[in-house]
Amino acid sequence: MLNRKEKVFIVSIICIFSIKTPLVLAMDQDIPSHGITIAESPNLKAYTKQWETAPRITSHYDKNNPASCSPLLTWTKNLNAVKYEVEFFTTLPDDLQNTQLSRDHIYFSRSIYSNGYNPPLDKFAPELLGKQALYWRVRAIDYDGNPISLFSVPEALYTDPAKENMKAPILTARYNQGNGTTLLYPVYSWIPNSGAKQFEIELLSAPPENHDGITPSRYRIAAFTTKLCDYYDKQPRSSSKPFYWRVRSLDATGNPIGVYSKADSFTVTPASAWQTAVYGDSITHGGGHMSYGPADWEYSYETYLNFPVINLALSGDTSEALMDRFDRDVLPFHPHYLIIMGGTNSLRGGYSADSVIYNLETIKIKCLKNNIKPIFLTLPPINPENIKKVFGENSAPDWQNQMNLVNQYIRSQVYIDIAAALPCHNGILSDGLALDGLHLDVVGKKIMAQTINQVWPSITKQADEQTLPTENSL
Repeated sequence: MLNRKEKVFIVSIICIFSIKTPLVLAMDQDIPSHGITIAESPNLKAYTKQWETAPRITSHYDKNNPASCSPLLTWTKNLNAVKYEVEFFTTLPDDLQNTQLSRDHIYFSRSIYSNGYNPPLDKFAPELLGKQALYWRVRAIDYDGNPISLFSVPEALYTDPAKENMKAPILTARYNQGNGTTLLYPVYSWIPNSGAKQFEIELLSAPPENHDGITPSRYRIAAFTTKLCDYYDKQPRSSSKPFYWRVRSLDATGNPIGVYSKADSFTVTPASAWQTAVYGDSITHGGGHMSYGPADWEYSYETYLNFPVINLALSGDTSEALMDRFDRDVLPFHPHYLIIMGGTNSLRGGYSADSVIYNLETIKIKCLKNNIKPIFLTLPPINPENIKKVFGENSAPDWQNQMNLVNQYIRSQVYIDIAAALPCHNGILSDGLALDGLHLDVVGKKIMAQTINQVWPSITKQADEQTLPTENSL
């Protein structure tokens, strides 16, 4: 669906910090991730509601295993969180509550968009480093800035100035790790090191020869810069050999902060002989709930399928774009089955059902001409109110009628009825299925996969019976 860098209205972020030590003038890193920044809410009260389980801290630095003075702190991921709030203490207050932000912290941040954080300890507790323990805890926050989980159990943080500081971003996108994790259009994501204001991503044809450096590799294919903590590659990446990628942090003027990260690799090759491919916009590409991208596999329906697929989708695509790039992006892989979902961006943007149907019919004919069996997915409804709230964009007034016409066409093809499987009220996508009104969250992605899995044996038999209409001249 929408590309979170090109199609999404970017909301200003207001990072809230609390520093009780007069000598500390630290400003926390203001680097959001996954393509969108979120306006903060000042509402920090404890709610009388059912709290979600607190995050569990997974990085432990005790007396026998102290951290560096610039460590990576990690915790378990909360799939309902948009961001996280972390606070630090010199000592733990006697009246510390796990539902409320404490008045006794020395520092806190609410600008953390992944389950990892490199805190600027040298800015708010320099006199304590290597001398006494700090304490920290974390909780999950929703889109409106309200807490949704309890705070984690406070954790002691011991430091040792002799240990090497975190000097590069930590890569978080891991490809070729299981079902649905091979993407023709990769998305690169990472946890930033402290002080970063922007980033450079380097794509390579071979492992870099200059590890822990700041200069480009001689194997560089391409380089990109961004102020976010992810980057959606605009080019298809397919080769018989692996690609390698790494990231370095930059300050506001473009000077390096630390060094390049360790490089990681991914492989996307037609030689793998994929039997099934998925094709579409960002619902297929993956991601959702504002802070999760296509490499957060919980937010990709392909992860939950019972059979392997290669992901040929591209966030932001219209039905016309899908038609136009078919020869370049689908034909080299020549899957036996192609699962197709597309048209929502077109309809929401005011294009007619007739134009979308023409594009989908063209894709179908292209498939059949090349002995590829198309299987269409009906289009889920959207929620214009949530789209307006999150993206600041209006939806076409007659989107519902136009979408119904497109789905009528799809239901005349070999299809799987995703729209009918999603619980909605008056044809509007419910808040619980898509926070932003467009991109299905985990529950929605699981419903998609379950619906496909249930009918896959029978639908593939139907798909195999398709033939090219003799009267078609495309």
